[in-house]
Amino acid sequence: MATVCVKSVLISESVDPCCKTILQENGIEVTEKHPMSKEELMAEIQKYDGLVVRSATKVTADVINAGSKLKVIGRAGTGVDNVDVDAATKRGIIVMNTPNGNTISAAELTCALIMSLSRHIPQAAMSMKDGKWDRKKFMGTELYGKVLGIVGLGRIGKEVATRMQSFGMRTIGYDPITPPDVSAGWGVEQMSLEQLWPQCDYITVHTPLMPATTGLLNDDSFAKCKKGVKVVNCARGGIIDEAALLRALESGQCGGAGLDVFVEEPPKDRTLLNHPNAISCPHLGASTKEAQARCGRDIALQIVDVVRGKALVGAVNAQVLAGTFSPGSHQWIRLGESLGGVLKACAASKAPYSHVHVTSLGM
Repeated sequence: MATVCVKSVLISESVDPCCKTILQENGIEVTEKHPMSKEELMAEIQKYDGLVVRSATKVTADVINAGSKLKVIGRAGTGVDNVDVDAATKRGIIVMNTPNGNTISAAELTCALIMSLSRHIPQAAMSMKDGKWDRKKFMGTELYGKVLGIVGLGRIGKEVATRMQSFGMRTIGYDPITPPDVSAGWGVEQMSLEQLWPQCDYITVHTPLMPATTGLLNDDSFAKCKKGVKVVNCARGGIIDEAALLRALESGQCGGAGLDVFVEEPPKDRTLLNHPNAISCPHLGASTKEAQARCGRDIALQIVDVVRGKALVGAVNAQVLAGTFSPGSHQWIRLGESLGGVLKACAASKAPYSHVHVTSLGM
């Protein structure tokens, strides 16, 4: 593949130091500035060929269009919902993420929330800190023999399944992309959502946030679940309808919720967070030293690979832009640039041409 010229990169959030080190060792100038307002970012981004972010920086179309030199946007993490990928693609800018970086950390937090819901661990711990010894209040349930429904059977869903199977849970799931025979190899039986909802004692979601998954767990789906079902969301806020979840908690249809992500972060309305059967974390899915080091290293190496023309790894708009970076397409790009130069010269001459006829031969 053809190389991409990236001489300078702006890191707009707190990323593991190894990211800066790797980029600098490969001849790329790195500037770290954070936090920045949208206006500050738009003014600053004009100087750089690349941008590295986590989840807090909103890389909107305005920011992308302000980055006249931008060629690469690297998201040190999994989701890219904070990046306007369409706007970047129109500009020919590669958008990358690190899909493997936080897989283990997010899966482990999901498992921790499932276990905390089963035994009321956070509530019991707070009760002890208040000087109480209330054993009867925190009667829990075993995970052994219970059914865990996993909606989204990608990397994280797979890791959650294998871990919770060790507790003797039966794992069922739904995913429109992962073939059923593949997930069966991990011990997950796939089925439709209509079949899945009524069987689950616990439900965990691991999908991207998009129109098809927004409000996936809502009033209708909660009504189809077992009374007292417990739900976990360590993926993206909005996959579980927060208003519907609160109603289900208040009615007892939902017996507990473990939430790491929210529609609004941080949430201003704390009604859901304050419910006694809800436990929550401030978006900690990727907040481990190991995950941050992995994501920082991966995004730096992916940018270096693109600069050296080695590979296009982790590019979420790769299918659209892949042709742009193939040797064959590169020749056509050079031809287009040359034709543009000729036309510019024709238009700028003392006697501009009214018509230009171009004849091509061959492929």
